[in-house]
Amino acid sequence: MEIQMKTLIAANWKMHGDLSWADKPAEFRGIYPKDKSGVECLICPPSFLLPALVKQGEENEILVGAQNCHAETSGAFTGEISAPMIAGLGATHVIVGHSERRSLFGETDDDVSAKAEAALNANIIPIICIGESEAERRAEKELDVATMQLANSIPDCAKGANFVVAYEPVWAIGTGLTPTLADIRVMHNHIRGLLTDRFGQKHGANIQILYGGSVKPGNAEEILAIDNVNGALIGGASLDMESFAAIAMAA
Repeated sequence: MEIQMKTLIAANWKMHGDLSWADKPAEFRGIYPKDKSGVECLICPPSFLLPALVKQGEENEILVGAQNCHAETSGAFTGEISAPMIAGLGATHVIVGHSERRSLFGETDDDVSAKAEAALNANIIPIICIGESEAERRAEKELDVATMQLANSIPDCAKGANFVVAYEPVWAIGTGLTPTLADIRVMHNHIRGLLTDRFGQKHGANIQILYGGSVKPGNAEEILAIDNVNGALIGGASLDMESFAAIAMAA
């Protein structure tokens, strides 16, 4: 019997929040029904909130992940957090290769691959982010960029459905702009083809592909209805629990 892939609705809180935000999972559950089948909800807070969010997440059936990890398990890396540390806190996922990490901190595909491998070795699920810049989109290079980033950012140790891919066109993040539905469909079909080519139909067809880039309640339903869009990675709209719940209910 074929297992239906779940839709993953993931919140990336970026550098927002304080200790009071540990109550947000309960606030979310006051809005969003627990019995909605086929949908998983994930919150990726700043690292200082992970212990409190994991506890609240367990009580409210919400997954919790980190926004980044170091490729090494330990060492003299001031300010960093390792994948085993994240796993030890009870988190299930970690975002790697977000465009802000790539652009602001100079992370390369090789860096992203190493971080994803560290996550897999720690038995947590990496959400591997890819996406083109506005200049690359204007030059009609977006599919080439996705092909290159995906090939180089997924580690050799990855085996099918133990990781997630998030497509986020860089020019759409935080801008209010989104690609057309046709553009999203073309890209997600392209990514699915790359995954099945590399991992085979059985595994490649069951890897979640998320869309990110100005996802909000007003456009979530039509985006999530597109073939091979298996969820969303949400930034600003995930900071408000009514907004985040509305997106999850659109899935």
